[in-house]
This record gives sequence, structure tokens and C-alpha cells, in this order.
Amino acid sequence: MATGDHREAGQDDPESEDEVYEVVDLTEYARRHQWWSRVFGNNSGPIAEKYSVATQIMMGGVTGWCAGYVFQRVGKIAATAIGGGFLLLQIANHSGYVQVDWKKVEKDVNKAKKHLKKKANKAAPEINTFIEEATDFIKRNIVLSSGFVGGFFLGLAS
Repeated sequence: MATGDHREAGQDDPESEDEVYEVVDLTEYARRHQWWSRVFGNNSGPIAEKYSVATQIMMGGVTGWCAGYVFQRVGKIAATAIGGGFLLLQIANHSGYVQVDWKKVEKDVNKAKKHLKKKANKAAPEINTFIEEATDFIKRNIVLSSGFVGGFFLGLAS
């Protein structure tokens, strides 16, 4: 050992039996500390108690307009990409470059729909909890929510 190095046996040894580790169950931690509880707060109270009606309508309207505008732009891009891809596939099919077995496509799509319906019926309890908390938030903050919906529709229209 070097001078000044006074380690006892097993102190820095990773296989020492003296070390105790705490096991953290991440699923239980996630159930107790949900992200929307940190964002909205468990007992923060409705926004109606903190801001005036005009401020709530303005905040909801501005955020709703931004969300609607982004939703509209992304929706147009997605529709253009999907429609363009389908159009190119049809052109390639009619030109003879690609042979599409439409009966097989239909069979696979129907199988996928049945699988999705089966999975959708077994919604995770976290999703149900989130929906309940979101509904409660909307009910407690109806003015803000109304402003958001109005702004969202304006954003879609612009």
C-alpha cells in the first residue's frame, strides 16, 4: 500500500458483503409520481382561483391557437405524404412496375383491425387515470378550457 492510503479490507471492494443496496421498483414509483401530477399539481386548486376570467380566456385562447395551428400544419403534411405515396403506388401498379395483391392487402388490414380492437379494449389503467384527471382539470378550469377550445378552432382555421 502507498503511504497515506489507509483502506481497510473490503471497503472499496465491489463484492463486499457489507454494502447494502436499495431496490427501487420503477413501476410502483411511476404510479405514485405521475408526470401530470407534477405538471398540474395534486392539490394546486383550480386556475379560476389564481387568475381573472380575462386572463384565463387569453391564456387558453393563445395556447389553443398555437396547438390548432401546429395540428393543422402537421395534418396537411401527413395527408400530403400519405396521399402522394398512395398515388405513386397506383401509378406504379398501372404502369406494370409493381403488382399489388389487393385481396391480400384487404385480408391483412382486416386482421390488423381485429388485433387493434382487441388491444384497445384492454386499456391500461394509467390511461384511464390520466383521462379521469384530465376531465377533472377541465371541469375545475372551465373558462381556461373554453378559451383553449376556441383558440384551437381558430388555429385550425388560420
